[in-house]
Amino acid sequence: MQVDRRTLLIGAATAPVANAFAASPTLAGPATGSGAGDDAFWREIAAQYDVTREVIQLENGNWGMMPRPVQARYLEETARVNRDTSYYARRGMGRDMRAVQERLAAMLGVPPGEIAFTRNATEALKALIGGYNRLQAGDAVLYADLDYDAMQNCMDRLARRHGASVVRIALPEPASRQALIDAYAQAFEANPRIRLVLLTHLGHRTGLVIPVREIAAMARARGIDAIVDAAHSWCQIDFALPDLDCDFVGLNGHKWLTAPLGVGIVHIRGQALDRIDHDLASDMASRDTLGERVHTGTVNAAALLAVPAAIDFHERIGSARKAARLRALRDRWVARARGIAGVEILTPDDPALHGAITSFRLTGRTSGAENEQIVQRLLEAHRIFTVQRGGVHNGACVRVTPALFNTFAEMDALARAIEAIRS
Repeated sequence: MQVDRRTLLIGAATAPVANAFAASPTLAGPATGSGAGDDAFWREIAAQYDVTREVIQLENGNWGMMPRPVQARYLEETARVNRDTSYYARRGMGRDMRAVQERLAAMLGVPPGEIAFTRNATEALKALIGGYNRLQAGDAVLYADLDYDAMQNCMDRLARRHGASVVRIALPEPASRQALIDAYAQAFEANPRIRLVLLTHLGHRTGLVIPVREIAAMARARGIDAIVDAAHSWCQIDFALPDLDCDFVGLNGHKWLTAPLGVGIVHIRGQALDRIDHDLASDMASRDTLGERVHTGTVNAAALLAVPAAIDFHERIGSARKAARLRALRDRWVARARGIAGVEILTPDDPALHGAITSFRLTGRTSGAENEQIVQRLLEAHRIFTVQRGGVHNGACVRVTPALFNTFAEMDALARAIEAIRS
């Protein structure tokens, strides 16, 4: 069987095929009954990561470290693809890729024809924003301060291309569920020509989770389409795509699913397909499928073929239990840091509004340079690695992103370090 762009990217329904990856490595031990505070269980999980011991690694938002079973599968698939090259690619890889696609679709809760592979969420969202075809001169697009920089740029360029205007809002700080809904409702009311809104489910700057389903429904009632950035939310918090009830979503597989680098996903609901133009590189006579809306060129096949191992690892833990553990790690340092004078925690404690990521700011220190200094002090004096984030309306901050290999003791060390820096 030949593999071309269509066989790699098209989400067309196909006859069931055997999943060649059913035997992916899994952990020993019980799969249920271990909560966020079960130290023995989480030590077992942490032991599956070969994390650096040079620092306490609390900057896990860039991409997710592969656990050992995923890395082993990736290396196996890399060797296979390198060894067999096009002999495999043109005779059997399309079937195996479809099996991966079908498993991902089942995990996401959508038909296989409603997803396609990209190399990251940025590429998926570029295809959605750049291909959106319902904007006209005089219309407007909306995004918020916490949205990802590159996606803000895409919205700006889309608006300029069509003679539309840009509405930019600052999300409330501190936030609440109702305040977030109200912020978008007020923007929609004040700008009746808005036709497209960008919604970031879980923001990379502060970790704020917004009520996407409610905001998107409110937008839909006004004739506004929503494009959702779920790069950080998928597998950091517990949800499937039907929970969002949105037509257009971009996701990452190499962040919180911890698949190899180079795995992204674009989702378009079938009834919304005509709102996104074909990719410029697609054949003018091509079939009207989701796969024709994105053109990646050659992909890292081994990364995609290793995805089932990442799903196995994720499902071995359980989506809800994983999300609870990540929130518990976050809550551990935040509970202490909130009591330190002059420390501002930028994400609320409402569990519906945060996952693992949370940022802090020292009162009055709002520049990028000042927050970079805090990052350097945490690293040099306390061997804790974090990152500063700008773009927040009220000022820059320091982002803290724990992962499953982190411990409560490391969260306590962070809180002590913040207290030492503040004093």
